[in-house]
Amino acid sequence: MLAIIDYQMGNLRSVQKAFESVGVEAIITDSPTEILAADRVVLPGVGAFRDAIGEIRRRDLVGPITEVIGNGTPFLGICLGLQLLFDYSEEDGHIEGLGLLAGKVIRFDVPSNCKVPHMGWNELHFVHRPPIFDGVGEGSHFYFVHSYHVVPDDPSVVAIESEYPVSFCAAVWRDNLCATQFHPEKSQTHGLQVLKNFAT
Repeated sequence: MLAIIDYQMGNLRSVQKAFESVGVEAIITDSPTEILAADRVVLPGVGAFRDAIGEIRRRDLVGPITEVIGNGTPFLGICLGLQLLFDYSEEDGHIEGLGLLAGKVIRFDVPSNCKVPHMGWNELHFVHRPPIFDGVGEGSHFYFVHSYHVVPDDPSVVAIESEYPVSFCAAVWRDNLCATQFHPEKSQTHGLQVLKNFAT
């Protein structure tokens, strides 16, 4: 069973539909029991960091998220689902996250000719290649929508980088945990390949 964590933020159904399009059944759930029983877990998200972490705590999901990552269950974070894994975000002040990866989430500091949020298709550059990116070539384009990006304390967890216009962390990978700033479910063929690889 593949579980998509429901904390009422954004793109749950679009992620579920993307898995369905590659022949994978996925449930949307906020049940700790179902999350802990899942073979694979996805934490997606679109929206404000403060609201998201507040809803996760309100639904008592911090424990299940921490446990499934700790026990080796394959885990995929998407967009806000990546940012929430870190110690804190500078969005709306200093908001504590899940603290499962050391580091922070900061707003893009870009030249005036670059709009924030960063929105559109960008090339990926592999630092380390997570297994779920098998079949995805260097320089492949994926879809981003974000105003903030993660800055890990440990550079070894940075798996993929992109540019806007300077280099930033586009994905992290540590053991069974992989999380992307971009949206695989909105990234057409390459994105669906990533989701299929993760699910199988």
